[in-house]
Amino acid sequence: MSRIFPPIAAALLALAPAGAAAASDQPDGAEAYRGACAGCHGAEARGDGPLAILIAVPTPDLTRLAAAAGGRFPRWEVIHAIDGQTGLRGHGGPMPIFGALMSGDMVLIEDPGQGLTAVSARIVAIADWLESIQRSD
Repeated sequence: MSRIFPPIAAALLALAPAGAAAASDQPDGAEAYRGACAGCHGAEARGDGPLAILIAVPTPDLTRLAAAAGGRFPRWEVIHAIDGQTGLRGHGGPMPIFGALMSGDMVLIEDPGQGLTAVSARIVAIADWLESIQRSD
């Protein structure tokens, strides 16, 4: 996914009702998480999924992302990790690239420093759900 330049973003915003998911049409983040992430990260996102033992590196506890980031949920880091924009996982890293698998409805959201960016509505829903289950204990 690349940065959407302002003239293109304005045009996309004009078309957004036809092509982007409305708030009421948003996928369920918990359901999307269970379908794509729970196998490795566990049903409660604590890094203890049944496939975690097959991965060479520890599977992170996704309920502690905000605590690890000084109390701020790292929304864009999460979105980019899911959609495959962080690193070269195709060359041996453990996190699958889900961007292509979660195609479909797109939403335009503000990416700090990048402007408006089109993101899979399912990926945004997962990030929102993960933010809602953060713990500090």
